Amino acid sequence: MDKLTAHLNQIPSPCYVVEEDLLRRNLQLIHRVAEESGAEIILAFKAFALWKTFPIFREYISHTTASSLFEARLAFEEFGSRAHTYSPAYTEEEFKQILACSKCLTFNSLSQYQRFYPLIVEHNRNDEEPVQVGLRVNPEYSEIETLLYNPCAPGSRFGVMAADLPERLPEGIRGFHVHCHCENDSYALERTLVHIEDKFSRWFDQIEWLNLGGGHLMTRKDYDVEHLIGLLKGLRKRYPWLKVILEPGSAFAWQTGPLVASVVDVVENSGVKTAILDVSFTCHMPDCLEMPYHPEVRGAVTIESESLDDARKGEHIYRLGGNSCLSGDFMGLWQFDHELQVGERIIFEDMIHYTTVKTNMFNGISHPSIGMLHSDGSFQLLRSFSYQDYRDRMD
Repeated sequence: MDKLTAHLNQIPSPCYVVEEDLLRRNLQLIHRVAEESGAEIILAFKAFALWKTFPIFREYISHTTASSLFEARLAFEEFGSRAHTYSPAYTEEEFKQILACSKCLTFNSLSQYQRFYPLIVEHNRNDEEPVQVGLRVNPEYSEIETLLYNPCAPGSRFGVMAADLPERLPEGIRGFHVHCHCENDSYALERTLVHIEDKFSRWFDQIEWLNLGGGHLMTRKDYDVEHLIGLLKGLRKRYPWLKVILEPGSAFAWQTGPLVASVVDVVENSGVKTAILDVSFTCHMPDCLEMPYHPEVRGAVTIESESLDDARKGEHIYRLGGNSCLSGDFMGLWQFDHELQVGERIIFEDMIHYTTVKTNMFNGISHPSIGMLHSDGSFQLLRSFSYQDYRDRMD
């Protein structure tokens, strides 16, 4: 019996459960890639920001990446180091606070650089650790198939194209930031590097670092880690003066824990059975509807079909529905080996990355708690949510 099953009676429903053993497994692999390749790998808060786990992260990595003032403050105040910060657009109201929390600050456009660079110069005169300045560039190439997640789609608002860069980079630009992956493998990176080098290598002798962004899913079981290490070593050999940075998010939290839920009711309409849960796809698992992807459910067989005819064919086939009033707050189909009962636990696998940072309180549905299952088998409740949390968002 696995630790989660053995301690299931300690876990409230609904609850996201981070499993320490699985988290450390990922961190150990990421640390090895960094050590053997010579690249720095940092955590992207946009995928994982559970700050009570940061003491574990600090055993393996030193820095994080932020995309907003709040994330930059989280890096500085809770992780304990200044962030590598990028935002599509900075505002005057927040910029000085972001500067104080940042190690590197990347601009999305030349116009933002022109507007805010004088403030960086002023800041650096009085700071013992000057903020480094970077520019996001767009390689006009990505293998992301879901348009919603593709930052290099035609007309994208992200990054400066090579045709729009001057031959001499603006004063103070010390690095390029490229982000065009989403849960991709090392071979997608290999093909992407061809485009990056073809379009931007003529500026490499003017910069000191190259940030290859996130989306490098090196902790996935079928990922070719040795190939990734070889690619990064080769890149550094070609440009030995460049510090290479990767900032994955999902890779850190990939397969590190489930969302534990419970059956509230079972309804049947036109021969289709739907188990209604105490969680919501739109509130608590939004990527399932956005990406979309079909999560694994422990103890059930995923049926890769949305056909209502298929839902009626076999025994114990259920759609799973959320407890919101959104009509489309459901997914399916799964086949269980028994008839589902009210109160029964449903365990959605791999529900830590992106879910915990993208949740919302639509309909005022009870928000899942957050807990950690430690290596010694003990369960720690990190956070629970109440009516006051919902109410205070509406002030």
